[in-house]
Amino acid sequence: MRIAIVDDIASERTLLRDRLEQQLGRRGVHADLTEFENGETFLKAAKERPFTVLFLDIYMDGANGIEIARELRGFDPDCLLIFTTTSTDHALDGFKVRALHYLVKPYNEKEISELMDEVLSRIPDSGKYIDVKVNGSNIQVPFRSIVFAEHFSHMIHIHTTKTKELVTRQSFEAFLALLKIEPRFYQCNRGIVINLEHAVDFDGEVFVMDDGNQIPVSQKLVKHARQTFMEFLFQRGH
Repeated sequence: MRIAIVDDIASERTLLRDRLEQQLGRRGVHADLTEFENGETFLKAAKERPFTVLFLDIYMDGANGIEIARELRGFDPDCLLIFTTTSTDHALDGFKVRALHYLVKPYNEKEISELMDEVLSRIPDSGKYIDVKVNGSNIQVPFRSIVFAEHFSHMIHIHTTKTKELVTRQSFEAFLALLKIEPRFYQCNRGIVINLEHAVDFDGEVFVMDDGNQIPVSQKLVKHARQTFMEFLFQRGH
């Protein structure tokens, strides 16, 4: 996920960047944040490589935020646009360029937190990952790459999309706590958690994963597993 912050006041850019990094860190989300002191420089960079999210000040020297947003929409209809401003006088103009939100200065921690939840809900895969220690090195494992993980002999064996198995020493409870913010992960048996994104079928006894593995489901969870899987498929289709 790439985030741009456009504001002609350096202290405002720094403040927003710090708050965004805190919120992203709490959610285990990696993002590249880039600051721009004017809209023209941002537009040049956005044409070379699109940004996922844009925080754009409306009142700037030179071209204002509304003008920059109009030009952005000429070549990028998908960037999530959030205006940072001291008033909502330009609400109608913001509607025309499909602004997601107005962040009115000075904004507080709660506003940033709620906005970040909204942003992440609109991005199919927002770069979420977990940090695990493998052979003494810290490794970032993207959520999307985890097919399933199992716990035995005090170790977590993480099976990934690259048919690679990562082994880390950790309690299963602590590992699950890292994943619990994501509905795609489902504990289907004692010591086993799967990523429903990689489940292709459930036959009432096992989940069939897209890497060919068949993951057994606890007998007492069969009904719940079927319901959870169907709800997940329904949500993904909408």
